Amino acid sequence: MKVITDYIKSLFLLELMKGMSVTGRYLFKKKFTVQYPEERAPMSPRFRGLHAQRRYENGEERCIACKLCEATCPALAITIEAEPREDGSRRTTRYDIDLFKCIFCGYCQESCPVDAIVETRVYEYHFEDRESAVMTKAKLLAVGEKHEAQIAADIQAQARYR
Repeated sequence: MKVITDYIKSLFLLELMKGMSVTGRYLFKKKFTVQYPEERAPMSPRFRGLHAQRRYENGEERCIACKLCEATCPALAITIEAEPREDGSRRTTRYDIDLFKCIFCGYCQESCPVDAIVETRVYEYHFEDRESAVMTKAKLLAVGEKHEAQIAADIQAQARYR
């Protein structure tokens, strides 16, 4: 019986007609096109783009060098070196993220106990050479200062899910 139904389906090209019906349905629907440089598509507050480091309101960096982000990174893209300061607290002396290795999974942001490392909504960035693909501590802090208002708003919007 299955042989007969398969023969009839192939004779009348039912699979082809089914595919053409899907094409026909979408052919006359209103298109969703964004004129990219002038218009921007809506973006979720949970979007994971370029990394940034945040500071406290008094200007001190948030990172306490616990190295949880380095430990949870599945791509081993984060490198941290730390040393104690005069007051006994630990701070990073080197914090590098290799964006060629990074898979933008967000584990570093989720593991950070003080919300020091975050992923922003910035997705328009490029590299001219290998050295510029490594986000150093200074670059991360500069991105964080530039986008702090948006980062704080996104963290507030995500607060009930965390």
